[in-house]
Amino acid sequence: MPKYAWEGKSRDGKYVKGVVSADGEQAVFSQLNAKGIAVSRLKEKKPFTLKDLSNLEINIGGIPPRDLMIFTRQFATMLDSGLPLVQALDILGTTSENKYFGKILMDVKERVEQGSTFSESLARHPEAFDDLFVNLVRAGEVGGILDTIMNRMATQIEKSMKINRRIKSAMTYPSIVIVVCIVAIGGLLWKVIPTFEDMFASMDSGLPALTQQIINMSRWAIAHGPIIFGVIFGLIVFTIVTYRVPRGKYIWHKAFLKFPVIGDVIKKTTVARFTRTMGTLLSSGVPILDALEIVARSAGNMVIEEALMEVRAKISEGRNIVEPLAQTRIFPHMVVQMIGVGEQTGALDTMLNKIADFYEDEVDVAVENMTSMIEPLLMVFLGGSIGVVMIAMYMPVFSMAGNIQKQGH
Repeated sequence: MPKYAWEGKSRDGKYVKGVVSADGEQAVFSQLNAKGIAVSRLKEKKPFTLKDLSNLEINIGGIPPRDLMIFTRQFATMLDSGLPLVQALDILGTTSENKYFGKILMDVKERVEQGSTFSESLARHPEAFDDLFVNLVRAGEVGGILDTIMNRMATQIEKSMKINRRIKSAMTYPSIVIVVCIVAIGGLLWKVIPTFEDMFASMDSGLPALTQQIINMSRWAIAHGPIIFGVIFGLIVFTIVTYRVPRGKYIWHKAFLKFPVIGDVIKKTTVARFTRTMGTLLSSGVPILDALEIVARSAGNMVIEEALMEVRAKISEGRNIVEPLAQTRIFPHMVVQMIGVGEQTGALDTMLNKIADFYEDEVDVAVENMTSMIEPLLMVFLGGSIGVVMIAMYMPVFSMAGNIQKQGH
C-alpha cells in the first residue's frame, strides 16, 4: 500500500503533518477529513529503486530563486495578455532552462487539466513552491486577480534575493580571508619554521625569546598535527549534527541573534522579510492568522518562528497585534508602533510595505557596516600573525649580522 506525506491544519488551527498509508489520494483526504484535518499538501512517498538511478535528478536546496522569479514574472505577463493558464504553463514548462523545474511545471499543467485547482497542483511540489507562494496563488484564484498576485510574488522574490545577495557577498570576503589566514599560518608552522630551525641549529648563541616561542609552537603543531586536524574535523561534524537536530538548531539560532554585529543584521533582515511578506499576504486577501503562520514558518530562524507563533496564538484569543509583537523583543519599538497605527487606521498592509522599504535599506547599511568592521580586523589579524612569525624568524639573522659586524671592527 502506498504511503503519503501530508501537511494541514487541525480543528484548533494548529499546523500538523505526518505520513499515512492509503489506496489513493482520495482515501487520504477522507481519512484525514474524518479526523478534522484540512489537508494543504499531499505527496506520495515512492520507494527508491535501482531503476530510478537512470533518471535521477540532482536538485540540492530546491528550485533556485532566480528561476522561480523568472517563471513568476513571465507567467504574470502571459496571464495579463489573456493567455489561458494551461497554455502559459505548457510554454514555460517546455522552454524552462532548468529541466527539473520544467518537469514540475508540466506536472502542474497536467493536474490542472485533470480538474485540480492551480494552487492545489502547486502544493504538490513543496520543493519548488513554498507555503507563501501557494497561499498567495490561492488568494489570487479566489479574488480573480491571479495576474496581479503573480506580479506581487515576483517582486517579493526579487526583494528577498536582493537581501540574500547582500548578505552572501558580505560574508564571502571574510570567509576567504579566514581560510587564507589558516592556510598561511599552518604552512608557516609546518613547513617554513622547521627550515629556519635547522638553520639556527648551528648558531652558538641562544635564540631570542620570541623566536624560541614560535619554534616551540611549530614543534607542538607538528607533533600534535593529527590531534589538531581531528579536533577541527570533530567540531565541524558536531556543528553539522547539532544544527540538524531541532533542539540544537534552536540553540544555534538563538546564539546567532546575540552575536555582535551579525545579530543586528539578522534582526533587521527579519524585520524586512516579515513586513514585506506580511504586507504582500494581507494585501492579497489572506487572513491575518493564516498570514502569521506562513510568515513564521518561512522566517528562517526557529527563535523568531516560535515568537511569531506566540503572537498568532494571542491574536487568535482576541488581542491586537501590537502588544504580542512588543513582547517578543525582536521587533524594534518604532516598527511595533507603526504596525499599531496601520492596524488602527485599517491600512496595515500599506504600513507594512512602507516599513519593509525602510528596513531593506537598513539591511544594506547594516551589511556595509558589518563588512567595513570585519574586513580591517581580519586583515590586521592576518598581516599581524604572519608579520610576527617572519620578524621572529629574522631576529636571529639580524643578531648574527650584528655580531659579525662587531667582530669586523
